[in-house]
Amino acid sequence: SSFARASVAAAAGKPAGEGAGQGGGSEGKLDAALQNFYNKESLRAVSFPTPPPGAVPFDVIFVHICSLAWDDVRAVGLENHPLWQRFDVVLTRFNSASSYSGPAAIRVLRATCGQTSHAGLYSPVPDRCYLMDSLKRSGFEPNLVMNHDGHFDDFLKLLQIQGKLTVPAMPLNGIPVAQHAFDDSPVFDDLAVLSRWLDTRQKDGVPRVAAYYNTISLHDGNHLVGPDSNRNSLDTYKIRLTRLFDDLDKFMQKIESSGRRAVVVMVPEHGAALRGDKMQIPGLREIPSPAITLVPVGIKVVGPNLRREGDSLRIDAPTSYLAVSQIVARMLAKSPFAGDSFAPSDYANELPTTDFVSENEGMVVMRRDNRYYLRQGNDGWAEYSGSLPAAGGNDGQIGLDGKSGH
Repeated sequence: SSFARASVAAAAGKPAGEGAGQGGGSEGKLDAALQNFYNKESLRAVSFPTPPPGAVPFDVIFVHICSLAWDDVRAVGLENHPLWQRFDVVLTRFNSASSYSGPAAIRVLRATCGQTSHAGLYSPVPDRCYLMDSLKRSGFEPNLVMNHDGHFDDFLKLLQIQGKLTVPAMPLNGIPVAQHAFDDSPVFDDLAVLSRWLDTRQKDGVPRVAAYYNTISLHDGNHLVGPDSNRNSLDTYKIRLTRLFDDLDKFMQKIESSGRRAVVVMVPEHGAALRGDKMQIPGLREIPSPAITLVPVGIKVVGPNLRREGDSLRIDAPTSYLAVSQIVARMLAKSPFAGDSFAPSDYANELPTTDFVSENEGMVVMRRDNRYYLRQGNDGWAEYSGSLPAAGGNDGQIGLDGKSGH
């Protein structure tokens, strides 16, 4: 592979629960390990500096994608899509920690603090934990963009209340409809929505913007507009994912040709569970298994005449939202646009690692000693016996060199 392998170690050795000699099995040990995880996470935070005076301004764009995990990418054979080549940093073992959209949105909008329990998502947290609020304090104007109306499950309200993203969503009037959701509401064309945002951005004169873009183009139950409208959403997943990847690729090219500078962060919410496993039928996401919450995260620095030094970085260590916040914080402190080239390793080495703990209401999946354990309600722990990604660094293995998928 042409990808440089980043050796990313936790600041203090191995993440808890991954070390030898910590037997996974017994109930008490697993309960203690989970509590220990929460205790440690509650102490972790990344603070965003204010860019130094005279620093070259740039935007930060978070692309939050519903229904995309590594397992889905592999299921439809898109491991070698050209989009992977475009990213400067790819996190192959990023855990989104939730298998539903609402909790995942709260988690990404609280990306500057360590991982809380599912119940903790609905309690207030310190100001420093809110991603968009923190960026605002660092001089970025928050923007909210979606390719849907946000009414389902009160998604828009959740972003505003639990995520403290209190700006109005960009209007979608006149944008082409690409799909209809399961409730027949319109799902707008991704490239058209993002292009309108970019056109608006060109005119607003604000030095720095932090945009949160939410897309439901891959959502289960969507129907395409046009000749494939009668096909079910499982049949059209590959078509829709190819289109989304193509659109993101074109969007980054558009930013580049516009002369703007931006850091694009692609973070999926959770997977589509296209394949299912022994414990859950395809499409069911009640158990937040690794096949659903290990999602592909890519970061791209886009700017006119900007050159990347060396290869893209591929991070195989277990990470979560804190790692993304750390990369952004380093870019605020030392802009990748300061010269005519930048090195991804300046921003993505020695990222904070995060043990695998995923949750829904009443469900916890935790990784210990290369095994996954499931706790349902108060029923105690059992080894999770669904089909699992390979242990070790291959949880998100893809052919990132564009030649092979080994």
